Amino acid sequence: MSFSSACKQQVLGAGGEEAREEEGAMELIPGLPEEVAEKCLLHLPFLYHRLFRTVSSNWNRFLTDAPGAAAKGSAPPAATATVSLSLPFLFAFAFDPVSRRLQCQALDPFSRRWLLLPPVPCGAAAGSFAVVGLPARGEIYVIGGVEEGGDKAVSSVAVYSAATNRWGQVAGMRTARGYMAAGEVGGRVVVAGEDGEAEVFDPESARWSPAAPRGGAAVARYDAAAAGGKLYVTEGWAWPFERAPRGAVYDAAADAWSDMARGMREGWTGSCAVSGGRMYIVAEYGEWRLKRYDEPRDEWRMVAGGGVPQEVRRPHVVAGQLEEVGCGRRRIYVVGAGLDVAVGTVSAVQSGAAEEERVEWEVVKGPEEFVGLAPCNAQVLYA
Repeated sequence: MSFSSACKQQVLGAGGEEAREEEGAMELIPGLPEEVAEKCLLHLPFLYHRLFRTVSSNWNRFLTDAPGAAAKGSAPPAATATVSLSLPFLFAFAFDPVSRRLQCQALDPFSRRWLLLPPVPCGAAAGSFAVVGLPARGEIYVIGGVEEGGDKAVSSVAVYSAATNRWGQVAGMRTARGYMAAGEVGGRVVVAGEDGEAEVFDPESARWSPAAPRGGAAVARYDAAAAGGKLYVTEGWAWPFERAPRGAVYDAAADAWSDMARGMREGWTGSCAVSGGRMYIVAEYGEWRLKRYDEPRDEWRMVAGGGVPQEVRRPHVVAGQLEEVGCGRRRIYVVGAGLDVAVGTVSAVQSGAAEEERVEWEVVKGPEEFVGLAPCNAQVLYA
């Protein structure tokens, strides 16, 4: 049922002549079929939703009550539209090497144009803070870090809301820390320091609580990823490669840590992105080929197709689209210097009795004014 039809049912259900008069004014865009009008509104840039809500009461209801908007803070009404305002925007955090200022841009999935977001309230040194996205809530958290030009760790947490296009502050961590691993597990933010201490932030209560500490030797953060209700942390291979890297896994349901499987930690040789429930890494060597983790075999399997296109240069960061994009396909983003983006679409292909995967790449060039920007993090957010 379309949004307009649902609203009409609610109005007519109220009864009365006034309700019937209001029925004629329920059209989102007069003269256009309901489905067409709704599709038009879906393409409105999310940065300007607050302004568009002032156009009419119908637009205000649509932009406020449609499932995509409601998912950002509350459950949608039972009889609202089947369409969704939530679209997968790529958010990239990057430093200007001259000013050392942190910027955040959002890539519109339709126009392929970058939208400049409000300044990020973060004074931490590049790479010392953690960034975690909560896609279903339309929120991004910038957590902790080490002060620029110093060695003092901070506990502050800034949150960006796509619904309001604003940054705000939430409760700081219980312990100030930098260079930590972090991820979204079960709708909550899990942060783990190199010392093994961990804590969890619940966005509903806006409070931090301690998590089970990780025992054993320290694990320096090389990369981390969250999938299947777990946070995976690996220290990666280090020169002169005299020992295998350590890795740990936090299970949120059990509030417990365990050692990472040997094949996973030894084969984790790049930056990880999660898409459609599967873990992929972009290898840091050779042609930057894409690999997927096969849990039953405990191995990283090469994905057919070429590596990341050479137009995308180091430094690079990766992100995955949470949900499948149709027909079982998954989407991986590799953001390189100057915010050139390689968009990889992973599809399943049959190879005999086994199912293999193949990736096809498309490059979205960054604007000329972005040429000096160095990306440090990327998130896919439904905005």
